[in-house]
Amino acid sequence: MVSKKVTVTNPEGLHMRPAGVFTKSVAVFDSDVTIKFNGKTYNGKSIMNVLAACIKCGSEIEIECSGSDEEAALAKAIELVQEAK
Repeated sequence: MVSKKVTVTNPEGLHMRPAGVFTKSVAVFDSDVTIKFNGKTYNGKSIMNVLAACIKCGSEIEIECSGSDEEAALAKAIELVQEAK
């Protein structure tokens, strides 16, 4: 298991479009992807879970990946939450 705390820099946070891009991009990995925010844990591969988290720009989240390709999954997840598109 690997994890890292990051600050969401995407101006939209992780709302509809960015959440869809995030979940589709991490779904290709075998590893489990979990987002920890405000004391709760969310499945990073579920768009409904990511949207339910209401993660806004400037929020600090912890991304945790566990599985055979956890390092690559974590690197991609971090890239996606910090992407400013």
